Amino acid sequence: MRPWCLPPRRNGGNTLFVFSIRSVTLIEPISAAAAVAGKRILVLGGNGFIGCHLTAALVRAGAQVRVMGRSCTSGVDGGVEYVKGDIAGQVAYSEVLAGVDLVYHLVSSTIPGTSNANPILDVETNLVGSLRLLDAMATAQVRRLVFLSSGGTVYGNPEELPVREDHVLRPISSYGVVKATIENYMRLYSTLHDFDISVLRLSNPYGLGKTLIGTQGVIPTIFSKVVNGDAIEIWGDGRAVRDYIHMDDAVRAMLAVAELRGFNLFNVGSGVGHSLRDVIDHVARVTGLEPKIKFGPARPFDVRAIYLDVNKIRGATQWKPEISLEQGCAMYWKGMERP
Repeated sequence: MRPWCLPPRRNGGNTLFVFSIRSVTLIEPISAAAAVAGKRILVLGGNGFIGCHLTAALVRAGAQVRVMGRSCTSGVDGGVEYVKGDIAGQVAYSEVLAGVDLVYHLVSSTIPGTSNANPILDVETNLVGSLRLLDAMATAQVRRLVFLSSGGTVYGNPEELPVREDHVLRPISSYGVVKATIENYMRLYSTLHDFDISVLRLSNPYGLGKTLIGTQGVIPTIFSKVVNGDAIEIWGDGRAVRDYIHMDDAVRAMLAVAELRGFNLFNVGSGVGHSLRDVIDHVARVTGLEPKIKFGPARPFDVRAIYLDVNKIRGATQWKPEISLEQGCAMYWKGMERP
């Protein structure tokens, strides 16, 4: 069902909306829901793919949710306060952060494939924007934050698999460099201002909901290409290994860390590596359709193989991934809107 948005109302310098999303569903139960029930939570990027899933879970758990984003196109059952704003620009944080208990920072204006073309823009938008947020939180005395980093890019090409959080960071894209730098500033602000910050190095998320087909979201892109009879373009030989995590599992992890104290840094993934060819085979099996494949040259910003060790977050929160790639692909196919 298409999302709807009520007419805007003004609040100081910001435009506020209330919107409803009916398109996102999650597996029940959400064991960590009690950690956010009754909390006043700001979600930066709450109308994006990951943000829609998180916002839906927060609302269902009984949180009071405020979303800041660049548009009013999303969908969650129930009212959510919407503040139109862009972390890369000037934001009236005194209003946006008013009364907030916890911030989820999910925003990034670049992706690995585009970030190397303009690293200055990457720094000016994502890094500087994150620093402005941290300064504003210190001023507003909002001291609890969850930051979504990138388990697929901050490590670069790892020396051993699965990758643990203490592995050396050698990112090969500006996207990964900036994510790692933001992590370090998060650690610094946690020390300077007694913030409780959890950094989640998320692997490659997938699931139902809006995605940018062709630019991010490998699994939705493959499904779309197979269903439409289009060729799947593979950069390299298709043997590049990635860690794919279903959004239901990812959201449970984001909720599970909501009440942790101090500075924490966790990998969040399935803990299992799959090649691109594996993914295509899974999609072919669940759809019963024969994929068309077109090979192209390998790209310099693509990591050869990576999957994450998730034992640290499991030990700290009892969270663990529950949905295999095979199960996730079957769920995606069952829920996919098809002609």
